This record gives sequence, structure tokens and C-alpha cells, in this order.
Amino acid sequence: MEIRVIGRGALAGLFAGILGFLFAWIFAEPIIDKAIDYESGRMNVLSTVHAAMGHPVEPDGPELFSRSIQSGIGAATGIIAFSVAMGALVAVAYLVLHGRFEVRPKVLGWSVAGFGFLGVYLLPFVKYPSNPPAVGHEFTMEARGFLYLGMVWGSLTLLGLAVFTARKLSRKVGWARSVAIAVVGFFVVYGGLLAALPSLGELSANIEHSGEFGFARAATETPQPITNTFPTPVTVDGKVYAPGQLVYPGFDADLLWKFRWYSLIDQALIWTVIGLVFGGLVERYLGGGRKAATARDVAPAV
Repeated sequence: MEIRVIGRGALAGLFAGILGFLFAWIFAEPIIDKAIDYESGRMNVLSTVHAAMGHPVEPDGPELFSRSIQSGIGAATGIIAFSVAMGALVAVAYLVLHGRFEVRPKVLGWSVAGFGFLGVYLLPFVKYPSNPPAVGHEFTMEARGFLYLGMVWGSLTLLGLAVFTARKLSRKVGWARSVAIAVVGFFVVYGGLLAALPSLGELSANIEHSGEFGFARAATETPQPITNTFPTPVTVDGKVYAPGQLVYPGFDADLLWKFRWYSLIDQALIWTVIGLVFGGLVERYLGGGRKAATARDVAPAV
């Protein structure tokens, strides 16, 4: 039974990944192209100014994959692989919870996928939202990765504790009050987690680089406008910029908003398809016409 259920979860993830890639290719890829163009222009300005001032400039590394491969095969592979993995994890979680709640198989599948979307993406997104190319520094990549994984772990743990608390209290105060208590407690602790974790702009590496040309101190890693902070004029692409004059604009806020919005919709689409397809498949496999099994009937001994 376990292998067949997990296989259905992976199949649901495959369908979700294909749809997620198509959505990203249509809506997000044009945004990514514009972000890459901005990043190229910004790096050209920084390199030109540093070279003119006699500062060392690192050469650009070789391009391993063309942009067409990255936006096509690369993006498809990444999104589909992620979706298949998440579908399989939803199936594993379903197997762990099966029989412990008196609900139909498809309802349990929907619920697990919904909690997966909350814990893996939406709740961490509130603190550390998705960013397009050009937003984020190479020297903070490792720290950002650990912070995001910590946020995912904390979100999933809090969701699990909220469900556990609501179920335990329901025997004493009823489901309505127990759910209300669990929800309030969840948001209190979740708010504490948001406050405890640092914003990206507060990372020590960003603070150390804040005095350098092209790196302004900010709460995030979104590129700020570049101004001539030198006491003498600088020349970029044949144009002279006086001290204090704007050399290159900051990252377009509308572009950043659109990318994050499309990323959120894409993830919601993926998790929704996983939940609906997996719920339908497992309902059919386990027998949708039968009544929901109780924990006493089918749950393994704890």
C-alpha cells in the first residue's frame, strides 16, 4: 500500500510541476529576463567605476549554460523535480496520518497539501520572500539558505504543534475553542519567530560591505541606487557624473513585486494541483464509497 500511495503522490507532483513550469515560463520568465538585464547593467557600472579608480576588478566567469537552456530545460527540470518530491512527501505524511482522523481520504490529502504549502512556502515567504536575479549578494548566499531552511523548519514545527494542541484540547473544551486557542498560540509564537530571525540587510556580511561603492545600508538586499560617492567626477560609458549624482537606478519595485506575486501564485498552483490530484487518486485507490475509517479501525499502534 505504501509504495502505491507514494507513487500516486509523485504522479500528482508530476502533473503539478508541468503546470507550474508552464505558468512560470509564461509569466515569471519575462520578469527574470528584465532582472538579468538590470543586473548586467549594474555590474558594468560597478566594474567601470572601480577600474577607473584603480581598484581591482574580478573578471566575469564563464557562462556554463545559455539563457535559453536555463529558462527552458533548466527551469522545467527544477520545478518538476521539486513538485515530484513535494508530492511524494505529501504522500508520506498522508500515510503517517491515515486513520488518525475521521475524514475521507481525499479530505486528508487536501489538508496535508494545504499544510505543506503553508509550512514550506507561504509562512517562510512572509519573512524571506522570493527574489529574482540581481536581488541578493553572493557573499550572503549560504547564510540566506540556512535562514530560509530554519524558517521552513520552524513553520512546519509550529503547524504540527498547533494541530496537536487543538486535538488534545478538543476533548476538554470542544473543537471550536481548541482550534481558536491553537490558532492564537500559533500566531503568537510565529510572530516571535519573525521578530527573532534577522532581516537580510542586518546580516554581518552586508553591514561590512555597506560602506563600499554600490552597497548602501538597507533592511533588505534589494539593490539601491548607485550614486557617485567619490570626491571627484567619474565617467561611465562616456558620461561624466559629478559627486553625489545618480549613476545607476535602484531595482524596479514594480518588477520585484510582480516576481514575488507570480512566485506566490505559482507555488499555490503547484500545491493545489498536488492536493487535488493526490486526493482524487488516493480516494479512488482506497475506495471512495466507503465511510471514513476511524483511528481504531485502521491506525497502527502508536
